[in-house]
Amino acid sequence: MKKRLIFDAHLDLAMNAIEWNRDISRPLAEIRQCERNLEDKPDRGKGTVCLPELRKGNVGLVVATQLARVNESSYGPTTWNSAQQAWAMTQAQLAWYREMEAMGEMVQITDLSGLDKHLALWNDEEIAEGEKPIGYILSLEGADSLVNIDYLYRAYEYGLRALGLSHFGPGRYADGTKTAGRIHPQGLELMKVMGELNMILDVTHLTDGGFNQALDMYEGPLWASHHNVRQLVPNQRQLTDEQIKKLVGRGAVIGGMLDCWALDIRFIDMVSDPWQLDIRLEQLVDHWDHICQIAGNTNHIGIGSDLDGIFGTEQSPWDLDSIVDLQKFEDVLRRRRYSEADIDNIFHGNWLRFLRNAWKKV
Repeated sequence: MKKRLIFDAHLDLAMNAIEWNRDISRPLAEIRQCERNLEDKPDRGKGTVCLPELRKGNVGLVVATQLARVNESSYGPTTWNSAQQAWAMTQAQLAWYREMEAMGEMVQITDLSGLDKHLALWNDEEIAEGEKPIGYILSLEGADSLVNIDYLYRAYEYGLRALGLSHFGPGRYADGTKTAGRIHPQGLELMKVMGELNMILDVTHLTDGGFNQALDMYEGPLWASHHNVRQLVPNQRQLTDEQIKKLVGRGAVIGGMLDCWALDIRFIDMVSDPWQLDIRLEQLVDHWDHICQIAGNTNHIGIGSDLDGIFGTEQSPWDLDSIVDLQKFEDVLRRRRYSEADIDNIFHGNWLRFLRNAWKKV
């Protein structure tokens, strides 16, 4: 049976390639074997994403990130001591995407004509699976690396189409996860330029105060690329029912993520075991169900897996070995009485509809 096309709205591909030094054009077994004796990161040898696995899973479209935070006193992953260093890292990540394009591994999508051409290619059953490039829409996760607002114009020129103002902790443009701050004045100015360019604002990682500012002030398209439900996992990183209602009212789509701590409140990073807690893929459907009950339909949910977002199988549902296993949601959703049309919505239809609406103005 032909696999359904999957659109995954959040993958940190370039971060893995550059900062983790993973050649994700290679088979997953080879990558894991290369990392088997490394201990510098908790997810060594446990990665779940590479380009061959994306093809096997029929994940033909992704939102792929650039990511580089600024913290003058920190030396953690994805974090740099100046905006200039962070910008340089995002340019290294961009260079990797360009190399993947040159190899025929990936193709950047920036408008509706490119989207339609890519969908036609992936729907052509006469073209072999291994010959199909992964289509990617470029997103910047956290705006710290934009040295000043003029840099956004430069980023738009090279194809940046979505942007989240914050990531974890205090940010240069907005404060993010695990803080109680807001969008800063410079961030408000950045949103004005985003609106001029009709860019997609990603509300993921904003604080509650920042979320309200964004919904009140940004008139352009917005989505939540990788977010779950606070009613089920009560921490600040997840969406409240009121926030979900606001996003639904704006026609947004919310991508469900597969980091275990966003699925189950019992899970503690680098301590808990997904198998011992019996955290399975199906738990994401609980989050989707909740959003659907609020929305009254399945039009506002999708996949934003965040797989390999600084974690691997040690922090993923135990019944997922690689991104290919996203296809397991088809059977899970059928058991939960979702219709075939609903499943298509979740796998790709909602994201595609969103993009058609957002980009028709360009």
